[in-house]
Amino acid sequence: MIRAVVTGTGSALPARRVSNAELAEQVDTSDEWIVERTGIRFRHLAGPDETTATLARDASIAAIAAAGLQADQIDLIVLATATPDQTFPATATKVQAMLGIDDCVAFDVAAVCSGFLYAVQVADSMIRGGVYRRALVIGAETFSRLLDWEDRTTCVLFGDGAGAIVLEAQESVEADGRGILATKLHADGRHNGLLYVDGGVSTTGTVGKLRMKGREVFRHAVTNLAAVMTETLAIAGIKSADVDWVVPHQANARILDATARKLGLDPDRVVVTVDQHANTSAASVPLALDTAVRDGRVKQDDIIVLEAMGGGFTWGAAVIRF
Repeated sequence: MIRAVVTGTGSALPARRVSNAELAEQVDTSDEWIVERTGIRFRHLAGPDETTATLARDASIAAIAAAGLQADQIDLIVLATATPDQTFPATATKVQAMLGIDDCVAFDVAAVCSGFLYAVQVADSMIRGGVYRRALVIGAETFSRLLDWEDRTTCVLFGDGAGAIVLEAQESVEADGRGILATKLHADGRHNGLLYVDGGVSTTGTVGKLRMKGREVFRHAVTNLAAVMTETLAIAGIKSADVDWVVPHQANARILDATARKLGLDPDRVVVTVDQHANTSAASVPLALDTAVRDGRVKQDDIIVLEAMGGGFTWGAAVIRF
């Protein structure tokens, strides 16, 4: 069988790192208030010369190098973002040009915080189908440009960044071979009003600002994430006790804790970076994964579970033998 194997990871963060204390000088909030409710201590915010595409490029360069490849060996780019550089063309095509790739399939996926999981399933399906051999899957955001900086309940939650992985087609004759073992995605558009941006090209003609009903989102997140992780592990034929690492969407430390408890997972096996990066939407899962790979926690042949939920609602999970 052909499996999509993760052969490289990379990430990128804006130069400016903002503490809660610095944020409290501009917004009616405090370090104690933010940490108690979210676990967030820092976030990175993009400067004038930093965009979703430039962050995606830097993360991609790192991932391609980690895979031991040259950029022109990539034949598919799938980029997840809710904050593209332009309405069109796709930010993926800008990254393609920045990497010096003359021709490959390149397109964006829009599923907000779940976008990276959606992009992973798309790339995995295309690799398993035998059409493409090496895919660059990216989650990249400049979410700070959607925030209402007068709304202290939302502006403290988010940051900017990018993460990327390289997936390569490898033939496996063993059921326990490396690669993506299972993915599962969901969406329920009835909950649009709980987490959304109040602008758009065909409605207001403006970018708009993020709006969220945090308590309701929290409740749905814990239920949906626990369910989809259980569902995806069952598809993969993997028991939760055999999972080495969970790499979740980094939205809120309380959501991470509640989800782990609901599944009976050891909290020490959950990769947490929300304290350093805040919520970077589609970038949060690959950012956290790259952090754990580079500090030596995630190793080859580990069983890892990726999961995320975002506006829409959309949510999903992937089980990977790394």
